[in-house]
Amino acid sequence: MNTATNAPDLRHLHSGGTIGNLVVNAIARFGDQPAIADGKVRWSYREFGDTVGRFISLFRSLGLKKGSALSILASNRAESWAAICAALVMGVRYTPLHPMAAEDDHAFIIEDAEIDLLIVEGAKFGPRGMAIKSRVPTLKNLYSIGPMDGVRDIMPDLATVKAAPLVDESSSHEIAFLAYTGGTTGRSKGVMLSHRALVTMTLLLYSDWDWPEQIRFLAATPISHAAGVTLFPVMMRGGLMRLVQGFEPEVYAGVVAAEKINSTFLVPTLIYALIDNEDLRKRHDMSSLQMIVYGAAPMSPDRLKEGMKIFGKVFVQLYGQTEAPQVITSMRKIDHDETKPGRLGSCGRASPGVDVKLFDADMKEVGINEPGEICVRGPLVMDGYWKRPDANAETLRGGWLHTGDVAIKDEDGYFYIVDRTKDMIISGGFNIYPREVEDALMSHPSVASAAVIGIPDEKWGEAVKGFVVLKAGALELRHGASPGRNTTEAVPVHPSGWPSQDWDVLRHIEGVSDTYRLLRHRPGAHAGPAGLRRRQAGHQDRRQRALGHELLEQLQAGHARQVEVHQREVEALAVGQTQGLVCEGGSAHFPALGGEELREARPQGVVVFDQ
Repeated sequence: MNTATNAPDLRHLHSGGTIGNLVVNAIARFGDQPAIADGKVRWSYREFGDTVGRFISLFRSLGLKKGSALSILASNRAESWAAICAALVMGVRYTPLHPMAAEDDHAFIIEDAEIDLLIVEGAKFGPRGMAIKSRVPTLKNLYSIGPMDGVRDIMPDLATVKAAPLVDESSSHEIAFLAYTGGTTGRSKGVMLSHRALVTMTLLLYSDWDWPEQIRFLAATPISHAAGVTLFPVMMRGGLMRLVQGFEPEVYAGVVAAEKINSTFLVPTLIYALIDNEDLRKRHDMSSLQMIVYGAAPMSPDRLKEGMKIFGKVFVQLYGQTEAPQVITSMRKIDHDETKPGRLGSCGRASPGVDVKLFDADMKEVGINEPGEICVRGPLVMDGYWKRPDANAETLRGGWLHTGDVAIKDEDGYFYIVDRTKDMIISGGFNIYPREVEDALMSHPSVASAAVIGIPDEKWGEAVKGFVVLKAGALELRHGASPGRNTTEAVPVHPSGWPSQDWDVLRHIEGVSDTYRLLRHRPGAHAGPAGLRRRQAGHQDRRQRALGHELLEQLQAGHARQVEVHQREVEALAVGQTQGLVCEGGSAHFPALGGEELREARPQGVVVFDQ
């Protein structure tokens, strides 16, 4: 009889599989079925496997081995995905680099992650690769995909090298991805995601989403982030992985129509771009779409309703974070139920095998419809932060992953994210959750996107500032309502390190305080998100209509004075202090996808709520 002192160590017995093994099995199982295409190449699983094997041989010749570290800076290319899969099969640690991140961020990640080999796409990221190499003396090797001055192009070698046998060398407890957060303060942190965590994620995506029978999946967002890990369940099913190099609506819709794409992943702003472009939908038949997964930022319930009217009941929502990738909760097609008040504002139910609870500041579980921090445990959770024991102690305290997200849970087990704990605005002693204000703004038919932040205020401590993007035609409508008045003007903005240019900015709206009180000071609303959510069924529509109506009246009446867009406000958006970003022309960058810069973004509107 075994006792606690002489019981055998069974941890390795229960260690499970690896992502490397998943890749090898998919290639062996699906052979001549279509695997991946990017507009230039189109490979079967057999051809994809041959390329993976060639990368393994090439990596070995460059000195990579089990335990080495690889990073890639490239667009959505089939070769990039093959290189990533090769690293996973070899037991090489892979660190993604977001294409939109700043040079400082890239250099920090490469040095902090102790990268042995960096591969960059020469045509698009050659200068960035050279800059990183000059700034990071510890980087041993820099190679390119495609021609690049002064750097060896690996593609000729890839074409001639003999493919290595596909034998999985990875272990479930080893780090598969060292993925860096787009943190809102200070330097980003390296998140250690083991093969165990990624296999758990893949199985949950595989089993808990509403996949079509024969998957034809389109990835338009960077495969260095959420779109990339979503490819693993596609491979498990032998589906087609179709890649495009960035989201351009015309190209995206054309690929959907031509390839009969039936599943995709998009962040909300990209979905809004499809919703708002009726002419685009007339030119391209997108009726093949059976599943549109959205995540990385909240989606307005009102805009979700618009999408459902256009595309049908095809939406699936994911909620996760780098520390627990993709599937802390999920909201399936059946959960998108318009007959249940407020349900479209939910992020779904806890995923199978993932323990999710809401705790207060004292680690006590809160009651139904009461706000608390989302805390998670289970095999999905990271192994900790790379070289950051201080951060581990804080984030993993009490045996739970503390997400930093505040939510409530209803009687049916559905979670509703209120906001980030770090994003909460404390104004005049009241807790204000930006998500509530954003949802109200976005209920207005003229508003395409909205983001809300807190700014310093001498009287209130913090004031609430909202950024809005108007739908196409909204500015013309407003001008038409106030003939002879020019209610927009060019305001010069010169944020450090950004291009100097004039940005068209809506003016500061005076007299909007009554509008804000509709949201904040209605009896019961001051109790915080729980009070708002308990009253959601009876008052949300009325609250939103009143706010939207008042906002439009103020815009049309021209009750405005000039407002300057300050560097701090734009930087706050750029580093991820809000859940949505405001840009011109319906395109937006999302900090939730890695803290990318707003280099080309132009804020269209600013609405300042004064108490």
